[in-house]
Amino acid sequence: QVQLVESGGGLVQPGGSLRLSCEASGSISGITAMGWHRQAPGKQRDVVARITSGGSTTYVDSVKGRFTISRDNAKNTVYLQMNSLKPEDTAVYYCKIDRAPFTVYWGQGTQVTVSS
Repeated sequence: QVQLVESGGGLVQPGGSLRLSCEASGSISGITAMGWHRQAPGKQRDVVARITSGGSTTYVDSVKGRFTISRDNAKNTVYLQMNSLKPEDTAVYYCKIDRAPFTVYWGQGTQVTVSS
């Protein structure tokens, strides 16, 4: 089993920044990728950013140039630095871990609200 603990959400004004963290513990061997998804009210959960064990990153178009995903392998932690936040970024953000061969783990979610 893998346990994920997220932190860093909150209320921020448009144009502001937040940094989300997700620390993995437990049976963490075999992790192939770590990422962040988000779910706004009444909408489906969608991928925001993903980073592989090799360090390759992908982003949804709407956050490119504003968000940066990174990982600290020594701390088993993945981060999402979010800059130039917009009201449409408001959502619950979930950390996701892919573990070989086919297992997926989700964090509990952290609320991000962008509002003046």
